[in-house]
Amino acid sequence: MVLAVDIGNSNIVLSVFHQNEWKHTFRYETKGIREEMYYEMALRQILMEWDIHYTDVKYTVISSVVPDLNQSVKEAVSKVFLCPVILLSPEILKNLDVFIPLPYEIGSDLVANVYAALHLYHDKVIVADFGTALSFVLANKKEGILGVTIAPGLKTAAQALGSQTAQLPVVPLVYPDSPIGKDTVTAIQAGIMVGYTGLFSEIIHEMKKVTGPDYKVIVTGGHSGIISRIHEKADYIDKNLTLEGIRLIAAYIFEKRSDLLNS
Repeated sequence: MVLAVDIGNSNIVLSVFHQNEWKHTFRYETKGIREEMYYEMALRQILMEWDIHYTDVKYTVISSVVPDLNQSVKEAVSKVFLCPVILLSPEILKNLDVFIPLPYEIGSDLVANVYAALHLYHDKVIVADFGTALSFVLANKKEGILGVTIAPGLKTAAQALGSQTAQLPVVPLVYPDSPIGKDTVTAIQAGIMVGYTGLFSEIIHEMKKVTGPDYKVIVTGGHSGIISRIHEKADYIDKNLTLEGIRLIAAYIFEKRSDLLNS
């Protein structure tokens, strides 16, 4: 078994890879900075619920875009599991077999997405990740990551309207019956849902005008299912793409670059 931990701005996701599939995925909201003991107790509780013995896990790999959580989570994992623990640090990212520009700046989740997409789907990709931010990463196997485009995520945009205005509420993110709102709720839904469908299509269109049509579009992210009308424009949809990338990077380190284990 391999345990992957993906620490994002909205959620911390834990999942076990066993017998060639992801099992027992657990997701909870990222809520500030907690002591190491909090994460240790949570991990032990999750293991009990999953009926997994700590010795069953071969190694654990952590991807994080919340640096303040890194040490606490890594120490908690180290105490719970008697196995190597890998944190996808910039030192690891810059030594991968895919070129990663600005390894001290780019998020390890975006790197994991690209790594999985290039190894599992195609040698030329555009990866769209619908998370707290909506990111588009352009990459190919020969040159690595070529560039990134970032916009606010769906829920980020909706929450910004609700929190930064006096009379606009936070609304459910579903497609309204019409692109023309008939009240406040459907007006916001039309703006966000129809607007983001167009945003996705336009960014992909503009990217392919630069790169050519042979780049495959892979969609992932916790909010990708919300905006379902983009699915027909994607070549592949993989909700586990980030986890797959985390796992594949760890496998590369163990098999090819064990000198990076202490990075």
